[in-house]
Amino acid sequence: MSQPDAPTGPPTTAADDPGHPFTRLADFVAVPRVAGLALSPDGRRLAVAVQTLDAERKKWLPALWEVDPEGQRPARRLTRSAPGESAPVFAADGSLLFLSARPDPAATGGADPESALWALPPGGGEARPVVTRPGGVGGFAVAADTGEVVVVASAMPGAADAAEDEQRRTARKDAGVSAILHEAYPVRYWDSDLGPAVPHVLWAGALPAEGPAGQPPEPVELRDLTPDAGPPTGAGESVTLSPDGRLVLRVDSVPDGPAGRRDRLVLVETGSGDGRVLVDDPLADVHSARFSPDGAAVVCVRESLTTYAEPPDYTLLVVDVATGEARDLTPGFDRWPSAPQFSAEGDAVYFLADDDGRHALFRVELAGGEPVRLTTDGAHSDLQVARDGSALYALRSAYDEPPAPVRLDPRATDQHPDPLPNPGTLPRLPGTLTEVQATAADGTRVQSWLVLPEGASAEAPAPLVLWIHGGPLMSWNSWSWRWCPWVLAARGYAVLLPNPALSQGFGQDFVRRGWGEWGGAPYTDLMAAVDAALERPDLDAERTAAMGGSFGGYMANWVATQTGRFRAIVTHASLWDLDSFVGTTDAGYYWEKEWGDPLVEPKRYEQNSPHRFADAIRTPVLVIHGDKDYRVPIGEGLRLWYDLQKRGVPSRFLYFPDENHWVLTPGNAAVWYETVLAFLAEHVLGQEWQRPDLV
Repeated sequence: MSQPDAPTGPPTTAADDPGHPFTRLADFVAVPRVAGLALSPDGRRLAVAVQTLDAERKKWLPALWEVDPEGQRPARRLTRSAPGESAPVFAADGSLLFLSARPDPAATGGADPESALWALPPGGGEARPVVTRPGGVGGFAVAADTGEVVVVASAMPGAADAAEDEQRRTARKDAGVSAILHEAYPVRYWDSDLGPAVPHVLWAGALPAEGPAGQPPEPVELRDLTPDAGPPTGAGESVTLSPDGRLVLRVDSVPDGPAGRRDRLVLVETGSGDGRVLVDDPLADVHSARFSPDGAAVVCVRESLTTYAEPPDYTLLVVDVATGEARDLTPGFDRWPSAPQFSAEGDAVYFLADDDGRHALFRVELAGGEPVRLTTDGAHSDLQVARDGSALYALRSAYDEPPAPVRLDPRATDQHPDPLPNPGTLPRLPGTLTEVQATAADGTRVQSWLVLPEGASAEAPAPLVLWIHGGPLMSWNSWSWRWCPWVLAARGYAVLLPNPALSQGFGQDFVRRGWGEWGGAPYTDLMAAVDAALERPDLDAERTAAMGGSFGGYMANWVATQTGRFRAIVTHASLWDLDSFVGTTDAGYYWEKEWGDPLVEPKRYEQNSPHRFADAIRTPVLVIHGDKDYRVPIGEGLRLWYDLQKRGVPSRFLYFPDENHWVLTPGNAAVWYETVLAFLAEHVLGQEWQRPDLV
């Protein structure tokens, strides 16, 4: 392939301006990142988790900060330790509970501490550990009215109590055994090996008060509510408590066919340990459950199981706790509701759903009726309902707004309030965000976000990077530190973020357009979006690239086999051989429902697997993959790299031996961007290849 024409060069205003952190990658990875939100029972305190670089700049550490719900006072830091703190939840007495692997000041011995449940007193002071467990505490839930607690912690098979659990762990370690014997599918999940220990739900009850000065409180005696939990998934990791602490509700994974799984809801009485199934639908996963304020009802998500012909569909169920009778709260709602919870009065349910490139907040009355959208723009998460019904709080982000806490009216529509003062505010961005509409070949509207760099104009058009989202059942709608287009914008690139067929938030038919036909409408939608964007005079149609991760990596590979219009392709954690992927991913049964058994129904594999069209690739390709990726195993990246090399396609392979589906450490994240930018500069801007120093 001939070298591109000499570029006019990207605009220099952003690169020369210290008013934003996107030019220097060292500054970018050091920006505080807000995630997680908790509201105190009296509504007077908000806590957020904020990630910052550690002293050695080798990892991000979370700490807890307090944010003023009224927006009058600046945020203040609450915790500080080398291991960090996460998962904040306020207890009924106002103390702040969180998880941390910080050392117990009262403990003796040199063993590295495991993650434990800690409590910070409501009036301030020193945090103290309240629940510990061999192997660590993985999660917890708090009863809103009583403050009683359940924890999720792993236990070795057959261990009757914590002491025996610790003995079995020690024996395994002393014997040098790392092997795991599996008797049921699956064996891995994302980047974790399942087993031999599995999650159990343990009752802690009321947490002990702090003892007299200098004396530790009495240790909490944990009681196993799920003693029969076994491999591969144990008792699950998703639990919630009724307000009075009498019932714990958990998601239970059960077999669905020879190698499949589905989720149901199980209630356990915390006093007796007796359990019963609350919702079990053989045609759906049921999850994301929350109790009503009086504990008499539960709201949850019903996600229909996919088939060869149909994608999933979502609705909300309201379930009577006493009888198990369920009714559909959102029939006919053509969006996918998630994260439901009751209003303070118990007469309505709030939920979140993707809608037209946003992740919006909705309210639906318990008595019925159409859901009402309460927010205009942005993506919302971590919804908190004030117990007096006076306000809602959430984290909101957008592609021009990193996550920040906001206060919302429980009933008003068209809301977009200013963020509350928080430690994650950015001074400004190196460009602007706009929305682009395109029309697909079948007449369907395709929505995209377009990030424009400063200085782009008809006289100095910006090179364009098509960035394809993962999923595939998601959409570009929120800020992403991992896939941040502003790093590219700071170097003069425009970035197009389209939502093609299979994207959620545009209706069920929009998803159906690409179901089982990933190389069809999703691809043609992307090309329509690019064509529409390139009608702008401030974009350079001759200098373009395409990139994506996961499903976006699949699409980047597919684009490379279908067109030569782009000067470079960047493909991260990508699917290359669909048959191989389905057989080696961590949940093959899910994907085989859509694609079929390759030995019985090979059509979709033959028509949509990029590796079958490898001979058509002429565009230079940068392959990126992590060895600990169990969702898209490393074999996909290795096979893609080999197929490119043996065909003489200009290509490079950025390999991360210790990263997973994402890239989660600051140093590797910086190298990721450095390598991508160097590859784009070589092939899109025509500059000489500059190998990043540390790889």
